[in-house]
Amino acid sequence: MSRLPISMSKFMPSIATSCSLLLLTCSAVSQVHADSMSALIAQKSAQSTTSITYRYPEVQRQYPSVLPAFLSGNYDNVDSEYLPLLSSAETQSSQAAREVVSMARKMALNERTIIKGGCWDYLNAVFNRAGVSRDTIHKGTYGQGPYANSGEIEVGDWLYYINHGYNGVEHSGLFVGWVDERAKQALILSYAGENRREPARYRVYDVSNVYQIMRPSV
Repeated sequence: MSRLPISMSKFMPSIATSCSLLLLTCSAVSQVHADSMSALIAQKSAQSTTSITYRYPEVQRQYPSVLPAFLSGNYDNVDSEYLPLLSSAETQSSQAAREVVSMARKMALNERTIIKGGCWDYLNAVFNRAGVSRDTIHKGTYGQGPYANSGEIEVGDWLYYINHGYNGVEHSGLFVGWVDERAKQALILSYAGENRREPARYRVYDVSNVYQIMRPSV
C-alpha cells in the first residue's frame, strides 16, 4: 500500500478542519439566506393580501324594526325575511299603490283567496277590489321588448315579464320591492292558477326582462 508523503500527511488535519469550518460557514449563510427569503415572502404576501382585500358597501334599507299587527301571523306563502320589505311597501308608497299592495296582502296572506283563472285574473281582481284604475307606463312585447329599466318600476306596479325561473314563459306579478336591484331580483306577488287552488305567494323573481308596466292610479 502506498503511503502519503510525510509532508502531505502533516497538513491533513489542518485541511480537514478548514473544510469543516467552510462547510459550517456555508450552511450558516444558507440558513440566514433562507430565513431572509422566508421573511421577505411572508412580508410580500401580507402586503398583497392587504392591497386586494375589498368589502362591498352594505345596502342600507329603511325597514321598520317592528312589524305591524297585520303581518304578525305565520305564513307559508312568504318567507319571513321579506316581511319587512312587504311592510315598507304598504307604509312608504303612494296612496294608489298602498291600496293595491294592501289588498293583495289581505287576499294572499289573510284570506288566502282563490281566483278562477291565472295570474292576469288574480291581479285584475286585486286592482278591482282596491278600487283603483291602472295606467300603462311601459309597453313592449314578450319577444322583442323594449324591456324596462329598473328605475321605471315602482311599488304596486303590475309587471309583465319573462319568467326565467320557469322555462322562460310569459308571466305577470305585483312588484313589492327590490331585493337586489343591481341583479334585477325583486319580491313579486304572483298567482300560479292552473287549477292548483293555491293562494298567491310572494317570491323573488328575476325581472331582467319586464316588457309591460301598469301602474295603479286613483
